Amino acid sequence: MLSVGRRFHYLFCFAFLGMFWVGDALAQQPVAPGCVVERVSLTGQQTLRCEPNVTIIAEGGAQYTLLDRDKNGQVDAANLGSKALLVDAPKTRGRAGFQVITPQAIAAVRGTKWAVDVAADKTSVFVVRGKVAVRRSSAGRGVTLGRGEGVDVDSGAGPLTVKRWPPERAAALLARLGQ
Repeated sequence: MLSVGRRFHYLFCFAFLGMFWVGDALAQQPVAPGCVVERVSLTGQQTLRCEPNVTIIAEGGAQYTLLDRDKNGQVDAANLGSKALLVDAPKTRGRAGFQVITPQAIAAVRGTKWAVDVAADKTSVFVVRGKVAVRRSSAGRGVTLGRGEGVDVDSGAGPLTVKRWPPERAAALLARLGQ
């Protein structure tokens, strides 16, 4: 008969190794047209690889749906309801840019890496590389963000204000996405 400590040790090892097996099993599952889960972290963060060469990192617990708006078998948008996504979408010829749609905003891009974070009352968009166009979901005039810039979009009607994010704020958001 095994001691309690020894049983706990075996149970822990089995559970720890089981997480890698589950992660590998998930990595083989398609989650949307042209996308597979490449990795799942211990915090539930998912890394998805989508054709053609789009990488999406979803914060653990994020509520999102991937969309194929033009029905060509490739994901070209995400509907994000809560938490954060980091999108790395290279420039493509002849195609509309990748979009992230939230309750407060629409962020659209053509070849960049950016993060979108949804809270109960606002959407924050931060650009790591490239340029992103952001506008309110309810229409209105949008703004274009460059590297290191961000914008907070609430449900109001006022103009959007582009700001250079302090390194601490950018680092905190990117850390939640494993960056």
